Amino acid sequence: MVKTTAMNQPASEPKVDPHSEAFLHRLMARQLWLSIACAATFVVALIAVPLLNYYAPELMSRRIFGFTLTWFVLGVLFFPFVWVISYYFIRRSIALEENEARSVRDSANRAQ
Repeated sequence: MVKTTAMNQPASEPKVDPHSEAFLHRLMARQLWLSIACAATFVVALIAVPLLNYYAPELMSRRIFGFTLTWFVLGVLFFPFVWVISYYFIRRSIALEENEARSVRDSANRAQ
């Protein structure tokens, strides 16, 4: 005798195990891309100042609040810029982890 009940049931998605290598690999890969993007933004900002000094010295020698633009960027704006990058990284990293946790909960709810 042949059982046909399995053919009539819709295929269920595999249960997501938050402790599996695949789950952790997927989360770490997404966080790696986020880290690379934030690091690239930092490096671009870091390299931009000397390049602007070389290619646009008249712009970088303008005075802002008593400082040349070069020193204003390095002394005043650079740390807030790093804070913005850090804030973005933390917010996106938490969002990635929450999305993964939500997918685990949704998978567990569908399995019941």
